[in-house]
Amino acid sequence: MEAFATFAAVIAVGILVVVVWSVARRGAGALNLDLLTKDPVDFAFGNVKEGLANAFAGTIVLVGLATAMTLPVGILVAIYLNEFARASVRTGVSLALDVLNGVPAIVIGIFVFGLFVVGHGQSGFAGSFALACLMLPLVSRATMEILALVPNSLREASLALGVPRWRTTLSVVLPQTIGGIVTGTTLAVARVAGETAPLLFTSSIVGLRTSWNPHHALQSIPVAIFELSEQPDPADHARAWAAALVLLLFILFASLGARWLATRGRRKLTQR
Repeated sequence: MEAFATFAAVIAVGILVVVVWSVARRGAGALNLDLLTKDPVDFAFGNVKEGLANAFAGTIVLVGLATAMTLPVGILVAIYLNEFARASVRTGVSLALDVLNGVPAIVIGIFVFGLFVVGHGQSGFAGSFALACLMLPLVSRATMEILALVPNSLREASLALGVPRWRTTLSVVLPQTIGGIVTGTTLAVARVAGETAPLLFTSSIVGLRTSWNPHHALQSIPVAIFELSEQPDPADHARAWAAALVLLLFILFASLGARWLATRGRRKLTQR
């Protein structure tokens, strides 16, 4: 059984290695500074330098707004459930978060499409809200898990000194969980950075110029990859692979950073 478990772990790691190697082999040739700084060109003839600057800029805005929407709500939900809510409320809301975490991304996209896009048009705000819906359960559940690791002795000591519960949570509990909150947020960002389905419904009808205005639809890396992969030009396929490589590297380093922060935060909590 130990050998079987080891073999299963090797298969899991091997799949990741094959995916990374396959994307890197196809996309490394088109990965250059122009890809990050030049806009795409419509009907380009000859040796015209073009890139996906609009997609990278749009992704930064979309994910940044989604994080700004999710972080305060997710943290407050986790604090309420772990520190103040009754057991029945905690169970019900936790179940709702788990169900939301399992909802397919395309369903979230259709929901936001009917809520914000119909009658108003696509926009960066609508795309960010769709991504925020996907991020919320991840941030909340991660924060709840790290709050549960804080020793109750710290809370009891603070309450025994006459400190109100809200002040205990703010001054004693939360400082112990910063690493875990950052970890959950990082994993959530890595999770939604590659989502395509919600953005197809909310922020995909875009121009070729770089825009930072969330009131208009913004291009994103996943949608750009999807569109370029359907083009007949091999150069577009190469740029799609290069964008996929950049996205994959971002997710890889974000995940490694999150694991490092989680290990560091857990070590600090256990030492106390």
